[in-house]
Formats: sequence, C-alpha cells, structure tokens
Amino acid sequence: MNKNIFIEKVLEAERTLYHVAKSILLHDQDCEDAVQGAILKAYDKLETLKEEQYFKTWLIRILINECYSLKRKKITNVPYEECFAFTKADDKKDYSELYLAIYKLPPRIRITIVLYYVEGYSVEEVKKILKIPSGTVKSRLAKGRKLLKIKLEHMEVTYE
Repeated sequence: MNKNIFIEKVLEAERTLYHVAKSILLHDQDCEDAVQGAILKAYDKLETLKEEQYFKTWLIRILINECYSLKRKKITNVPYEECFAFTKADDKKDYSELYLAIYKLPPRIRITIVLYYVEGYSVEEVKKILKIPSGTVKSRLAKGRKLLKIKLEHMEVTYE
C-alpha cells in the first residue's frame, strides 16, 4: 500500500475512527489525540498489514489500543470535578439522551454497541476488531440493548 492509498483509506475511515474513540474517551481533545496516534502507528507499522482489504478493521484495532493506552495514562491526572462531567445539568443539555445512555454503559458493551449500531459493522467484523468470539459480541449487544432500554426509560421518567 502506497502513501496516497493510505491517506485515502484513512480519510474514508475518519468518521468511524472518531465514533470509536468517542465511545471510549470522554473529551474531544483526547479523541483527536488517540486518532492521530493510531494513524501514526498504523503508518509506521503498515508493513505488518497482511491483507489490504482489512485495513479499516486493522486501523480500528490500533485505535482501540491507543484509546485504552491514553486512558490508562490519564487516570492518575484526572481532576475530581471531571470524574462527574455528565452530572451537571448544564452538560446534559449538550448531549442527546441516547448519547448519554450509551456513554453510561460499561466500556466493553459501549464499544460493541457503537461498532455494531452506529458504525454498521456486522457481528463477524466486530468479532475481528475486538478479538472476541461472536457469541460474546451477540451477548454484549443483547445486554447493551437491555441496559439502554432501562436507562432510556429511567431518563424518560426523570424528565417528565
């Protein structure tokens, strides 16, 4: 894969990369850092990509690792106030109820939900990206749907 094809494929995946990063990280700046870091690592390791058709899956896997790496580094530096970023009333009005409900899901379920429902990947593709069995993907999706239903019903009752 040459430089121009790499750039073209990265630009095609841009929206997906942001959605995946946002499903793991809270702040937009952290998402941007993770995406940039993943793109740099992918370019440096381009020779390790065995099949060009799996470029996007490969890049998303690198991004997920980058997000979790960034998250681990930031854990010790997060101010107490930022731990409760979504509990303030002012913050809630900037996000949809669905986004808030998805963000409150456990991380493993959240990333599975985003890849499948937001990005439109199949169960098989999510399995490859997350490196988990397809049964685990299906159970996380089922659990995610159940949790989202409960959270959204609770939000509905709270706002009425």
